[in-house]
Amino acid sequence: MLAPVRSPGVQAALDLLRAVGRGLRHLAVGLLALLILFEEWGWEPLRRALTWLGRIPVMRRIEAAVARLSPPAALAVLLLPTLVLVPVKLLALWLIAQGAALTGLAVVVVAKLLGTAVLAWLFALTQPALMRMPWFAAGYRRWYAWKEALLAWVRASWAWRTGRAVKRRLRRWLRWQRT
Repeated sequence: MLAPVRSPGVQAALDLLRAVGRGLRHLAVGLLALLILFEEWGWEPLRRALTWLGRIPVMRRIEAAVARLSPPAALAVLLLPTLVLVPVKLLALWLIAQGAALTGLAVVVVAKLLGTAVLAWLFALTQPALMRMPWFAAGYRRWYAWKEALLAWVRASWAWRTGRAVKRRLRRWLRWQRT
């Protein structure tokens, strides 16, 4: 089969579109990587921060009840923080629209931190039940493999390696300053 003949102008436009598409794809992956890194850095520390709740007797009973849920009920409980945060995010948008941009941004940041903490805590409790649903288990394995590959790509990047080197040098310098 013969390839279609294109004029140089059409070919240049197609090349430009392909380049813009690759650039947008890299930008989207980079932004997604930043979001995943935030979640990754925050997930465990925020989950551990909520472990003090387990010392409260009523919370121990709630944790035990959540851990005993059926898979569909566990999924509903896991989705609950997302639904609860929708009005909070709308409040933040309203605050921003009213000219209270910093307050609105603060509401978004606090909601994100609390939402991530609660979601991490609930996921730890519901994961065994959720993994009994074949579609969830397959999706989770696929997501986890993709996320790990993305994190490996980010950690291998020049920006990540440079940032780590600067951080190590800064820590050494700060230790040296204290002595």
